[in-house]
Amino acid sequence: MSVQAVRLNHAVLYVSDLERSIAFYSEVLGMEVAAREPRANAAFLRLVRSGNHHDLGLFGIGARPPRPRGSIGLYHLAWQVDAIEDLEAARMLLAERDAYTGESSHGATKSIYGIDPDGNELEVMWMLPRAAWGEYEDTAPIERLDLPGEIRRWGGVATGSELRPVEATR
Repeated sequence: MSVQAVRLNHAVLYVSDLERSIAFYSEVLGMEVAAREPRANAAFLRLVRSGNHHDLGLFGIGARPPRPRGSIGLYHLAWQVDAIEDLEAARMLLAERDAYTGESSHGATKSIYGIDPDGNELEVMWMLPRAAWGEYEDTAPIERLDLPGEIRRWGGVATGSELRPVEATR
């Protein structure tokens, strides 16, 4: 029997400068500090609309050489937005901070990518309504994102609160 997890609750990152990372995640993702633990040089951040205690933990450990990209370990964290229009805002904000690294369509999800001050990759993504997954139900292509076209097609459609009903998992 497997553990019956329902979602990833939070992620935790080691960072070189705690205050710089708090500022980045507050400015880019609108997170707020939910708690601090000074003895561990740690902060726990929450997304404004989250019902979670914290969504991201940050532990400041001082300057260290960054882990080489593509090495074993975390690739990126993906943060879901409610509307496709939020991706355009994310792209502009990441670009303003010189943190934008790219974008792609994965069929059922549309994504913008960036890096935090320590080089950790983050993804800001929007998911199509579940009923529209169609051919993408069991695939995850990597294709060019036509964000203006996706906004014309999906503008005003909120999907951030779509969850799979418990009955469907049993």
